[in-house]
Amino acid sequence: MSEPIAQQVLAGWGNHPRVACQVVRPETQRALRRSVAQASGAEPVIARGLGRSYGDPAVSDQGRVVDCTRLDRYVDFDPRTGLLTCDAGVSLEQILRDFVPRGFLPMISPGTKFVTVGGCIANDVHGKAHHADGCFSRCVHSMQVLLASGEVVTASPTEHADLFWASFGGMGLLGIITQATIQLRKVETTYFRQQAVVVENLDEMMDALDAHNHEPYLVAWVDSLATGDRLGRGVITLGDHATRAELPEKLASNPLAVSPPSPLAVPFEMPSGLLNTATIRALNVVLDQVQRRAAPIAHYEKFFYPLDFVGEWNRGYGGKGFTQYQFVIPLADGRAHIRELLEIIATSGQAPFLNVLKRMGPERPETMLSFPFEGYTFAIDFPIRDGLSDLLARLDERVLAMGGRIYLGKDAFVAPETLAKMYPKLQAWKAVKARYDPDNHFSSSLGRRVGLS
Repeated sequence: MSEPIAQQVLAGWGNHPRVACQVVRPETQRALRRSVAQASGAEPVIARGLGRSYGDPAVSDQGRVVDCTRLDRYVDFDPRTGLLTCDAGVSLEQILRDFVPRGFLPMISPGTKFVTVGGCIANDVHGKAHHADGCFSRCVHSMQVLLASGEVVTASPTEHADLFWASFGGMGLLGIITQATIQLRKVETTYFRQQAVVVENLDEMMDALDAHNHEPYLVAWVDSLATGDRLGRGVITLGDHATRAELPEKLASNPLAVSPPSPLAVPFEMPSGLLNTATIRALNVVLDQVQRRAAPIAHYEKFFYPLDFVGEWNRGYGGKGFTQYQFVIPLADGRAHIRELLEIIATSGQAPFLNVLKRMGPERPETMLSFPFEGYTFAIDFPIRDGLSDLLARLDERVLAMGGRIYLGKDAFVAPETLAKMYPKLQAWKAVKARYDPDNHFSSSLGRRVGLS
């Protein structure tokens, strides 16, 4: 029996680009295998989770997009070790809802809980604790991968190890991850101690980031419109897991609280012209005050996922959408390089909306296309406007010259020749691709754009 195919216009979280796709949505592992088998060699396939990658990795104007969100079943859980085996369509939001009452959090979490386990692997996501905990690859023990041949293989550090490591940051281009065994973190409470450190310029910002690098969780908001002597001003938030004894009496009565879904959502796409310098300046004032006045104890929702409080917030960028430009550069000369890049942006006429700065820990040497390495990473939201692609190409050139790279999970613009220079293990990854998917059965708009498929 053939799986029904729907015609849908899909996009990543940035709503750019928007792509007309043929979508199948299997509800069982058997139906998933059937969907892949029915697609001919000339009809490529790419998996899609909750669509929270920003650009075009989970869309395709050729072949099929396989929506894996109904493949969301738990297979096994060991409360002694915290090991969870689940379908790759299980979301972090689902894990939080079901395992927080049992005293477990995801080991590694990005800035949104609305991501699937499969998507976390494909992007090798990281959060505000990368310098301490690394990427999602650190918490994955093994995975099941559906190959183009129709075979489902186990990939782990000891079995199909090349496929295992190449899948982290591989953007779903090697096969469809069907299941994974991941490590959850045992916690005493779902609350965090946090502290805000206000800095007035880039030198203070970099000094504070370096001084607090021993803190388990560390992230900085940077005023996107500050220039001159105030360039780099912002607020650093640092924190750690709170014990029950550290909670005020009201919170201690329910130390493993789970937040209900937020009732707030942006109901429709805002007019593109609404996000201009004046409104960005006003929003920066609000963000500044929110960061400065952070409570000393915060629930995981506010600590990890502040933007999840407003559903569909990406609609606020209007019909043209936005892109998040995220790069990492080495620690050496990092201060001067960050200053140069911020000055390029400040004089570009492309006012960014949100700037987030973090320090990253060492690169996992076994991975090939995983984004982070030890250095400074900046994530910058740009509304899509005329001239933006020229600015991003200029930034790519400078980031490359600084020894840095951009994050494919956020990208919608990088040129293939630039990407190849940024990722020195690209040829090793392509060798794994040729071994497991020689006919490029798994392909996406991103894969074709940057030369990965």
